[in-house]
Amino acid sequence: MTWNRKHLLDIQSLSADEIVTVLDTARAFKAVGERAIKKVPALRGKTVVNLFIEPSTRTRISFELAAQRLTADVINFTAEASSLKKGETLKDTARNLEALNADIIIIRHSATGAPHFLSRFLAASVINAGDGAHEHPTQALLDTFTIREKKGTIAGLKVTILGDILYSRVARSNIWALSKLGAKVTLCGPSTLVPRAFEQIGCRVTHDVNEAIADADIINLLRIQHERQRKTMFPSIGEYTGLFGLNKPRLAQTKPDVLIMHPGPINRGVEIDSDVADGGRSVILEQVTNGLAVRMAVLFLVNGGKGPQEIGA
Repeated sequence: MTWNRKHLLDIQSLSADEIVTVLDTARAFKAVGERAIKKVPALRGKTVVNLFIEPSTRTRISFELAAQRLTADVINFTAEASSLKKGETLKDTARNLEALNADIIIIRHSATGAPHFLSRFLAASVINAGDGAHEHPTQALLDTFTIREKKGTIAGLKVTILGDILYSRVARSNIWALSKLGAKVTLCGPSTLVPRAFEQIGCRVTHDVNEAIADADIINLLRIQHERQRKTMFPSIGEYTGLFGLNKPRLAQTKPDVLIMHPGPINRGVEIDSDVADGGRSVILEQVTNGLAVRMAVLFLVNGGKGPQEIGA
């Protein structure tokens, strides 16, 4: 298995073999992270730009640290402190960054398709760090990596994604990644946020939380995307929590080895209680750790790396 893509724009266009190549490469980089000296020179002399036009904490820091671990030079760019505030277009901003010899541009943007747009005219590699409510490929890859590490395989697992599916780029990327690797995906949440249309891409849709979590191997919780949705999607936060929040009584109805996941940021007491988020079945912090290895793998691969066989063990 080898990687031959210059960009990572989405999960939908990747094959199962390409997804596995990223996961295997990430496993090799995770082993590197356990050494006394955690840096490797794979991107020495390369310039990586974090072009974040939308707020981020985990993803931006994770990409920055991943690039540093690969010995790249890193430029952090935020919209608030840039000429975008003065009316400069995204295209002109990106072209100016490329004129400074940027090799890889990691972009988060509120507009769906922004990374695809940049990839059409930039010589640099483009990595999608989240575009609107469309996709968040590296989050799905780190989620899938975590599941495979804990369960040994993806094929045949029952994964329930619970929460705001309609406005979630994480949900879409996870659906594609998990389905391509043979998992059975169930979506659950209010009918306004989990429309039946998702059945067309092979998911099971239910609005009964107890049914959705009863035989799940994985429960991946999503926060309410207040910044992307209308105020009329459900009556109140309290009602959402009562009907769909994961608390200890609901957790007691699940399999004893179920994994609890969350991409963050967590709204404690809304979609998940603190006791569950911090409990023994939660792998939320492990997802963050694995995100570093996955993003190292993605940076390595879009820069011309072919796969895990090129990483010294």
